[in-house]
Amino acid sequence: MSVPGDCEQISPILSAVGNKWTVLVILILSEGPKRYNQMRREIESISQRMLTVTLRGLERDGLVWRRVRAERNPPQVEYGLTDLGRTLIAPLFALCHWSALNVDLIGANQRRYDAATGAAEAEEAALPPR
Repeated sequence: MSVPGDCEQISPILSAVGNKWTVLVILILSEGPKRYNQMRREIESISQRMLTVTLRGLERDGLVWRRVRAERNPPQVEYGLTDLGRTLIAPLFALCHWSALNVDLIGANQRRYDAATGAAEAEEAALPPR
């Protein structure tokens, strides 16, 4: 099986779409349009700056739309997924599902690896310098 597409061309897209904040924003917006502060509350660990940067990038890529409701005082900004953005929902939910199914196994593998390499690093540190 080969990688679909030109790696050089798709690498920046995969990097942007695979970013944890992008994934969380897309998943939050999959429920429907949200105001900025709603998203801030739902993604508790994201900073205001990172949410702004993420939303701007998604808007630039055509995955998210932005609407300012000026009739409100103060004006409210609302975000939602474009048609292109909605095409990411199924792959991201599949990735989340896979992650949930494998979180325990991956954690066990990480602990086993860390224990094995920690022991090897301790042995290496005890050897006399060359």
